[in-house]
Amino acid sequence: MSAAGGKRAIVAALLANIGIAVTKFIAWALTGSSSMLAEAIHSVADSGNQVLLLFGGRRAERRATPKHPFGYGRERYIYAFIVSIVLFSVGGLFALFESYEKFRHPHAIDEWEWVPITVLLVAIVLESFSFRTAIQESNAVRGTASWKAFIRRAKAPELPVILLEDFGALVGLVFALFGVGMTLITGSGYWDAAGTAMIGLLLVSIAVVLAIETKSLLIGEAATPEHIAAIERALEESDAVERIIHMRTLHLGPEELLVAAKIAVRHDDTAGHVARSIDDAETRIRSAVPIARVIYLEPDIYRAGAS
Repeated sequence: MSAAGGKRAIVAALLANIGIAVTKFIAWALTGSSSMLAEAIHSVADSGNQVLLLFGGRRAERRATPKHPFGYGRERYIYAFIVSIVLFSVGGLFALFESYEKFRHPHAIDEWEWVPITVLLVAIVLESFSFRTAIQESNAVRGTASWKAFIRRAKAPELPVILLEDFGALVGLVFALFGVGMTLITGSGYWDAAGTAMIGLLLVSIAVVLAIETKSLLIGEAATPEHIAAIERALEESDAVERIIHMRTLHLGPEELLVAAKIAVRHDDTAGHVARSIDDAETRIRSAVPIARVIYLEPDIYRAGAS
């Protein structure tokens, strides 16, 4: 994923959410609508999440140190995981609590009826621009993969997070529009509470998906099948490599891959020839997969059943 592309999507979402949050708070103050309050808190949580993603991206750029010899690339995963926690607690649980309170003490929207509808329609337009930016940046890197596959397989967490957040924001705005609209039509505050509950359940669901996918990245994921195949071809093209005995790959960060392999060489090869062959194999791997930054190749004599 292009770091610049991810940053553009984050900044677009941040600017949209700040403006939307302010207007939603104003609408809530004028009408007392719980759907508007839930959506305002949702926008605040999203804004905070985008700041976290930008901060995590900046910290991940630090150079490796003796204490952290493989660098800080995984900090992007850590902050993406924090985003899922914020979305779950600040966004989802708050909306569910507000819905519970509104079901206990429902009230209609008696004044400034046009305000929440206007705010929600404007917010939908602004959020659509942010969502479009995230889609455009994602299309540049996802290739022919489906959206589900892209979200599950992406090694850089920023675009999947922004995509799901923006999607959740748009659907949440529709839920809020439904709750507020039905409250204005029927005069019953229960519709407003129902819209708030729908927003809460939506945010909790998205947060759970983000947490599951980011946890997998934190534990450590292998390279994509395409990259693994390219690395294997690069190794097998080397004259001195008879076969790959076994190979392991691990993402140290979105754009940094560790490759460790035990390769079979001929038993009568000289040490110098083996060393030159390993250097050649490393060059081939980096040419085929540029993000393969850390490579360890162990030469061995192949014995059936040995690993």
